[in-house]
Amino acid sequence: MEDSAELESILPYLPLVIGSSRRLLWPSKVVEALEAMSRGPDHSLVNCGEVLSIAISDMRASLSLADPLALSAPLGYALFFDELMSGADSRKWFAEDIPKLANLLLRLPSLLEVHYQNSRAYGYGLRILGPQQPGMVLLSQELIGALLACSLFCLFPISNRGLKHLPTINFDQLFASLYDSYSESQENKVRCIICYFQRICLQMPTGSVSFERKLLSLEHHPWQSFLSYPYADFWTKSTIPLCPFQVHSSGLIEDHAIEALEVDFANKYLGGGALHRGCVQEEIRFMINPELIAGMLFLPSMADNEAIEIVGAERFSDYTGYASSFRFSGDYVDKRSVDFLGRRKTRIVAIDALCSPRMKQYKLKYLIRETNKAICGFLDQSKYSQYKRIFKMNSVQLNEGSSLPIKAKGESRTEEVRKSDEKSWRLEDCENYIGIATGNWGCGAFGGDPEVKTIIQWLAASQALRPFISYYTFGLEALQSLAQVTQWIILQKWNVGDLWNILIEYSSQKLRGEADVGFFAWLLPSLPK
Repeated sequence: MEDSAELESILPYLPLVIGSSRRLLWPSKVVEALEAMSRGPDHSLVNCGEVLSIAISDMRASLSLADPLALSAPLGYALFFDELMSGADSRKWFAEDIPKLANLLLRLPSLLEVHYQNSRAYGYGLRILGPQQPGMVLLSQELIGALLACSLFCLFPISNRGLKHLPTINFDQLFASLYDSYSESQENKVRCIICYFQRICLQMPTGSVSFERKLLSLEHHPWQSFLSYPYADFWTKSTIPLCPFQVHSSGLIEDHAIEALEVDFANKYLGGGALHRGCVQEEIRFMINPELIAGMLFLPSMADNEAIEIVGAERFSDYTGYASSFRFSGDYVDKRSVDFLGRRKTRIVAIDALCSPRMKQYKLKYLIRETNKAICGFLDQSKYSQYKRIFKMNSVQLNEGSSLPIKAKGESRTEEVRKSDEKSWRLEDCENYIGIATGNWGCGAFGGDPEVKTIIQWLAASQALRPFISYYTFGLEALQSLAQVTQWIILQKWNVGDLWNILIEYSSQKLRGEADVGFFAWLLPSLPK
């Protein structure tokens, strides 16, 4: 196998070694253990959770992994597979699924070699997609299955992951949490993961999933192929029309009927508490679409000007409830169509909001931060040439030596011409465009103001030329008048700049103690209390 910068960046975080023939290999003792498991429990004696945890420890020792597993992880494996799982399901798991997963792990080196051969021409190879490095990794679903099997068996080295700001990747904490502080929701998270492995053992999917780090540049260079971080003048002067706003008081983002970019209310560390005890919006999405977890291997935490978009992750589980009431409710057959890369047309964007912002969320600095975080996620950065026109249309340019946009010199177009251009550009750019499906991003556990966060996402979706925003309120009482407010705003024919300036005025009054009501009641005092 040829050396490559891509492989070099990820190799310290993989459980494989490069042999004398320059090929990726498992250490010989790991091969022996996996081959025994692949022949079934009569050969390997791996017939229960307790013995599985011992086999995991032995393989980790063969890999010279010095970092210990979570203390209660062996007890968690034993609890789930030997007590919580039915006897019939447990016997089938160890007789049929564990051997298939062992075979899949044995093929991990060859799967990676094929992956690098296929991706060499396109630059989509598996690598650490580091901070401030926009780029994409494209993985086959089979390779993802092998990587997640490594997570199940806790085979990834973790000693240097903290230094790279990489999230948790092994499943030891997931199982340890099940034992340390049992809850039905935690048990059902594990059931979703096991459902995924059972499904791929029954029939391996043949598609692919892409993981993209998206970026708004903090510096401006005329040759850069991505957009600069907007500041206050950009938003104040925007003349982009507001996109249509659809309100859903019931339903779920992942069940949105029309293809859309679905928002993951993310932690800055992708996946948040998915592999720990977390069980809210992001963690649930990672359980029902487990292929998302693969991104946690190579995507470090997000900065304020970054977002992560994942396309193609298949859904395997159905569920009910939320947080402590979350329950796995059986198989889910994902019927979404695929694109030319073999990716299911499921687009998920991870954007992390401010955590516990309290009053600072009304300060201009943080309103800009949140709006820019949303637009970074909502922009389709493959349409860079169209977005350059948006920036020009806003009559801004970058001041020499600064990233602060200012009014373009010599701007003399009339308002009538500008409105005509806006209309034609929106029709051209949105003809086959995909809208936004979102909800109470940055609210709930994160503590954001839901009325303000709603407006921020609307501004970002409109500025990104998305043809619609579908908003799921999850029955939140604070948003019961959302449909009325958004309809009224649209009737005013405001543009992005108009609504931004009104939001800034409200936030300023809020900071000065002059506004003691929410944004909606402040904007429309006649709203029913």
